[in-house]
Amino acid sequence: MNSKMVTFGLAIVILTGCDKVQQANNVDPVTVDNNTELAQDILTVRGQWLTEANGDVMLDPQTSGLTVWKDKLVTLSDRSADPSQRLQLHVISAETAQVSPTAMVFSLSDAVQQSCFASYLQQNPDLEALVAVPNESGVFLTITEDGSDHAGLSPECAGKYGNSGSVVYPFLLVRLAVQDDNSALMTHVRPLQFAAELNLGDFPNDGIEGLALSDDGQLYLGLEKDAAGGARIFTTALSKQFWQQNGFVQVQDAQVKLPAFKHGNHPINALEVYERDGQRYLFAAARNDEKLWVIDLAGKQDTIIVDLSFYAPVDEPNDICAAWEPMNNASIEGLTVKDDTLWMINDPWKQVYLHNIMCAKNSAKFEKMAPLLFSLPIQDVWFHNTSSVEH
Repeated sequence: MNSKMVTFGLAIVILTGCDKVQQANNVDPVTVDNNTELAQDILTVRGQWLTEANGDVMLDPQTSGLTVWKDKLVTLSDRSADPSQRLQLHVISAETAQVSPTAMVFSLSDAVQQSCFASYLQQNPDLEALVAVPNESGVFLTITEDGSDHAGLSPECAGKYGNSGSVVYPFLLVRLAVQDDNSALMTHVRPLQFAAELNLGDFPNDGIEGLALSDDGQLYLGLEKDAAGGARIFTTALSKQFWQQNGFVQVQDAQVKLPAFKHGNHPINALEVYERDGQRYLFAAARNDEKLWVIDLAGKQDTIIVDLSFYAPVDEPNDICAAWEPMNNASIEGLTVKDDTLWMINDPWKQVYLHNIMCAKNSAKFEKMAPLLFSLPIQDVWFHNTSSVEH
């Protein structure tokens, strides 16, 4: 293995009073092959329960995607969320993790209602990412993932959009705009198309789960897995004419050095662009592994993998349970940067989320599939010039 080791000079907080974390059922040991630097230390990340105005934790919102708007954090729910949480934007205070009681419910513009994708978008679309558009206040982009249970495209629409180069029902890039009445209008929609040589395969529920947008309009899309089982990052430019077109969005491989693994599933579930010293990077969340990837968008430096250990707060700790309990699986699906801090939100993975229950005081919260908001100061060492690392 040709990996280089980077030491993070950060003390690890050792918390006692709870049992040792067990590995989630679907999480494989990570064996990295190449294109990677491994962080030697595990960084402790403490969370806050997302709460409603009445103080209760959110009921199963399946939060997917995270972005910043008007100094607040914004997320949305995927199709497996409780019906009360779907098809709306959730606005969150970073300081308190409280969700705004004002619903920002989605509606469809006339153009979207007349499109080939109206029946899917107005029912229960699988929305899996969210990013605010720079210099267009109140405008967001989201994307659909799994449309396999939908009735499908009409024959006429299948003739236009049936060859996506990936799934039968194409992934849809959707533009959202906040209206004067505080609703969120789906103003435009375009399907994605992948060239055959990109080798995407047909994996409806392992599709695009991360979106990131640079200030100059370069959009990055994170794929969970392709036909070879590996995560991928694609890109396309949002020109001034982008939403005046109705055809496929053509994407290209971003040509970055993603880590290669010998075993297991290591998907990308969230993305964020970050610029430092004139260079652009992507933060990516790999929820199966509880890790953060730091990716050089120039494609020159190897990806750095940061091991993360997530902790949930415990109300009124006692001799049995400490103030913080380690989580078995956090399932991060949203990343954004605010105030030199990396903010993360999880999409409770229903198959393994109850494995987090160790302290009885938190059992009801986990049973409600309540998410948490996490924050982590951005570390200088993540952007160390790899050419100067001794190995």
